[in-house]
Amino acid sequence: MTPGDAPQAPGRSAQRRGPASHGVHGAPPARLSEAPAREARKPATLRSATWFGSASLRSFSHRSRMRQMGVDAAGHAGKPVIAIINTWSELNPCHMHLRERAEQVKRGVWQAGGFPVEFGAATLSETYCKPTPMMYRNLLAMETEETLRSYPIDGAVLLGGCDKTTPALLMGAASAGLPAIYVPAGPMLRGNYRGQAVGSGTDMWKFWDDYRAGLIGDCELADLEYGIARSPGHCMTMGTASTMTSCAEVLGMTLPGAASIPAADSAHIRMATASGRRIVDMVWEDLIPGAILTKEAFEDAVATVIALGGSTNAVIHLVAMAGRCGVKLNLEDFDATSRRVPVLANIRPTGAYLMEDFYYAGGLPALLAQLATVPGALHTGRVTATGRTLGEQLAAAQVWNPDVIRSPDNALSAEGGLAVLRGNLAPDGAVIKPLAAEPGLLSHTGPAVVFDSYAQLQEQINDPALDITPDSVLVLRNAGPRGGPGMPEYGMLPIPDYLLARGVRDMVRVSDARMSGTSYGACVLHVAPESWVGGPLALVRTGDPITLNVAERVLRLEVDEAELARRQAAWQPPPPRFGRGYGVLFSEQVTQANEGCDFEFLARPDAAAGPDPNPQ
Repeated sequence: MTPGDAPQAPGRSAQRRGPASHGVHGAPPARLSEAPAREARKPATLRSATWFGSASLRSFSHRSRMRQMGVDAAGHAGKPVIAIINTWSELNPCHMHLRERAEQVKRGVWQAGGFPVEFGAATLSETYCKPTPMMYRNLLAMETEETLRSYPIDGAVLLGGCDKTTPALLMGAASAGLPAIYVPAGPMLRGNYRGQAVGSGTDMWKFWDDYRAGLIGDCELADLEYGIARSPGHCMTMGTASTMTSCAEVLGMTLPGAASIPAADSAHIRMATASGRRIVDMVWEDLIPGAILTKEAFEDAVATVIALGGSTNAVIHLVAMAGRCGVKLNLEDFDATSRRVPVLANIRPTGAYLMEDFYYAGGLPALLAQLATVPGALHTGRVTATGRTLGEQLAAAQVWNPDVIRSPDNALSAEGGLAVLRGNLAPDGAVIKPLAAEPGLLSHTGPAVVFDSYAQLQEQINDPALDITPDSVLVLRNAGPRGGPGMPEYGMLPIPDYLLARGVRDMVRVSDARMSGTSYGACVLHVAPESWVGGPLALVRTGDPITLNVAERVLRLEVDEAELARRQAAWQPPPPRFGRGYGVLFSEQVTQANEGCDFEFLARPDAAAGPDPNPQ
């Protein structure tokens, strides 16, 4: 069963529809039991009615402007007004189909008796946005929240997919508190390179290292350039995009199966239309994010990230998203879950397959059904955007390729999807993805080679005078939330060309940066507190021994504490990155990686006051 074919939850507009259609492969959808009916809202109690429904001068003005736009009373009066927050742009290949998807969402809203209105929002293209779209995640969250708060909106459909858009849109919607449903952009189709299936990001890193090592040339790169990304959609590996859209689904903010559908598949169109229908019912049911995004939902999202072998970036985003919902989530939750939850998805960069294979193998519902057999892994009794429980949604899920979606007794790994490290180099924590590293590097001590900026790293990494060996520990600092700025994906530090030519493909690397979810290697990331604010990473000097021990969860600088105290006393804070604009706000308000990198004032629990639509 695909999301576009899912049976509808009970609601005001359900009576106007015919029976659910057959699934994408021709099988009829399974019948799920209905959740207890919520008391339906009446048209007069809609939020938008406070703009349009009263006898005041302001309401007259609001109605007259609707007429100006060619909408008569029958078009909108008494109907839920549904905002479609669309992150489409002409410079975001992941979202280049969302203009059409917005129209398909509108079709569903109209079918269900709602009134759709589309808003353009910041697009946050991972491909092009500098210094990093992470710097603007909170800006999109603010834009989403304030758009929903300030207009006559009853519910929202959120269109995104590229890495930071998923957490940003969900954070904003959670803070706004209106019924909302997420439409993931979907992964692109498999890449193709000389008969090989290739994945965006993961295989790019691999072939680029081969190019630097002299193993391939310009002709091979040209073929790869034309074949690695060949359709709309986000990365088709289990990078940050697929990890976060999967989180949106398991959290309960999408229709079942939505995150796995390739962007180019017709099932994606049906899912968009079905999401438009469903949001109208959610408004009548008053099913808001606060009822869905519970502590149990976030615990399930953490377990799902581990089972997927998902991106380390999910740690930062889920902590921030949970904070918006008043849920305490910390690094220990991830580490404890990683010790008991197996890795079940055989998807690159941890595994062998791509998201298109994952979809045809059964998608996220099939994986969750397998995960649900692990004692305590999922809370299947919680409600989702369908109005039904997670367990009911998974009742008909099946695995069609057991090599892509593994069972717990045939897991890719019994544990180890993520590890949280601590020690005198990372007192507030750091993360590593052990399965993406060469096993021999998971317990390692070596001399540090320190770079104070990414620009310095790029300039000097191939300098033989640095005497970098396979045992060296490459260290990059000043790349965290404030120092980056924005915590760019610099954490997969390049290995020197001369070592690549000798066949070296992995080294221990330590930074306060992030790395792409499509990347791999023994990369210790998110070191907190960051060096820019005086964290211990600022005290490391070239030649200092650094110990990494993943089994013991240790990251340690092997330098005498008295010496470190002397270095700390001599440390001077760097000058501010910004003198004006959004950069100043970001630098003053962003929290550290272990706290989710949200803005302090946005993460406060106080509810913002709504506008008075009819001031006297």
